[in-house]
Parts: sequence; C-alpha cells; structure tokens
Amino acid sequence: MAQTARRPRDYGIRFGVLPTGQFNAITDVPGVRVGQVTLKQGITIRTGVTAILPHSGNQFQQKNPAAIYIGNGFGKLTGYSQVDELGTIETPIILTNTLSVPTAADALIDYTLMQKGNEQVRSVNAVVGETNDGFLNDIRGRHVTKQHVLDALQAAKTGPVEEGNVGAGTGTVCFGYKGGIGTASRKLPASLGGYTVGALVQTNFGGVLQIAGVPVGVELGRYSFREKLDGSCMMVVLTDAPLDARNLKRLAKRAFMGLAKTGGIASNGSGDYVIAVSTAYQIPHETTSLFDTVKLLRNDNVSPLFMAVIEATEEAIINSLFAAQTTTGDQGHQADQLPLEKVIEILRKAGQAR
Repeated sequence: MAQTARRPRDYGIRFGVLPTGQFNAITDVPGVRVGQVTLKQGITIRTGVTAILPHSGNQFQQKNPAAIYIGNGFGKLTGYSQVDELGTIETPIILTNTLSVPTAADALIDYTLMQKGNEQVRSVNAVVGETNDGFLNDIRGRHVTKQHVLDALQAAKTGPVEEGNVGAGTGTVCFGYKGGIGTASRKLPASLGGYTVGALVQTNFGGVLQIAGVPVGVELGRYSFREKLDGSCMMVVLTDAPLDARNLKRLAKRAFMGLAKTGGIASNGSGDYVIAVSTAYQIPHETTSLFDTVKLLRNDNVSPLFMAVIEATEEAIINSLFAAQTTTGDQGHQADQLPLEKVIEILRKAGQAR
C-alpha cells in the first residue's frame, strides 16, 4: 500500500508545528499495521474494510490499554462498554459501513478464536466502527463478507497507508465532496519524550470546511445549512507513549479538537468516535501476578501529546479529501473530488500554500 495522490504537504500546506513521522501515517507508531479491502463492483457497490492492528502478536492474549471517546453518538460502534469498563482492547480495530458492523464483528470473533493460544476463549469483545456510505453504496445489499474482513486483517502491513477511495472510505462523502481514509502522524522531540502519535480517519461528515485555518468551504460555496451535509467520522489514534486508559481518553478528546479545526460540527446525525490505544506496553490476559506494574507518563507531561493528536487528526482528515477521487455509485449518485486547483489557489491567496 502507498499514497499515490499528492498530499497537502506537497503543496506547501502545513498543519501545526510538530514534525511528522517517516510516512506521516498511523504506521509510524512502531508495530502498527493497516490492511484494507476495497469493494468496487458494477455501478452500485462502493464500500470496504479497513483493519488497524496495534501489534503483530495475539491481541486477545496481549491486550493494549485503550479508551473510546464519543463526540456524538449517532453510530454503531461495537465493543465500547467493555473498553470503557476495563481500559483494554483485545481485538484489532475494524472500520466498515453501518450495516456491515455485525458481519465484521462476527469475522473478528472468528479471527480471534482461530488464533493459536485462544483455544479456550469463550468471550471476545470485538471492536468495530462505521460510517454510513449509503449515498454511493448499495448499503442494504450488505456486500461486505466475513472473508473480506479476514482478508483485510491478513493484508495488514507497516509502511505507507493508501488513502482516499479505499477500504472503509470507498463510499464516503465529506464536506459535500468525496471523502475516504486519511492518516497522519506526529513525532515529539526527544526533549518531550520522543513519542509518536498516529491518526487514521474514515471521513463521512459535514460542516464548513477549513484547511490550515482558511474557510475553504465558504469560498467554494459548499457547506452545511446552505446544502444538506451530514454524516460521521471514525478516528483511530495510536501512540507509543506509556499512557493508561484515563490519559488515553484525554488524548482521544483532543483528537476531536482536530476534527473541529477542519470545520466539522458533530451534527445530530453524526457518529463521531475516537478510539485511542497505547502500544507502549501490553497487559496479559492471564498471569499469576496479582499486580500490573507499568511505568506511566505523568499528567504534567502529556500536553505535547495533546497537541500532536490535534495536529495529526486535522491533517489526516484533509489528507483523506486530497486523496479521494470523484466517484459515481448507487442510483447514479456522484460525489465529486475536492476541486484541488481552486482550493490551492484559495490557500495561496491566504498565504497557506505555495
């Protein structure tokens, strides 16, 4: 997988002040892998699956600390209550379309039960998020199968991550234009811990588009309440900073600030969720010890991570728009790609692009 479209940074657009990781992707967090399956068949099927794996081992046996923050709860995120209660995640994260969540959860259960070492497992908390791609996709046909989910998990790898009309972003629409999958990362300097924060988003929401603080949506004449723009955004945040569930939820809340910087408004019909996971340590499913002993980052030292996740989430959302391409789908509906020439000219006039 690789980014094929020019990204905002290629036009001189910058988001914030912190440096990116090598790939400017969630996979800059060591050990994190992403796999995607894209379904584009005939004129009606425009959907897919995106899988995010925090580490390469048995996720059920070696859980990661995790938290979920709900910005607006008009969604079908499975697995929330157990993550919130126990502060750990025991499966990879799957993103897909709204009506395929049960299928994806079933596939994640299969995946977990089949793994070596899980022969006695009798409870699995599958974590699956979604947005509704029913404008471009025949969502009622429920074309995502368990095999598609398993294929995405199998395809997961490190390195560059494909963006735009791929995986769970194949049929999404954002700010009235074609949305999709986007990703970005930030690397803290050694003096602030040297940690990496990566974000991956599935963009399918409305509002008034802003890019690097410029009201692009207003300039283009396309924004919420002038036109009907609604939907959801799934945000997945991974970091190698040693955080517990409490501080991961604080980190997740700041990711929502990154969405706000792009002009998202978390409308009534929007399912906006942030899943935050630390890869710094793992919590064994079974142990003879009475205690979990880990070294955690102090509250006083997490603010740089907050800024990092705001910047990474903002950039990931805009990356999804720059990579997405015009798509025609179910019932002849069409979502046009962001008019990049116009956008770049608007940003140049504002001094935000070269």
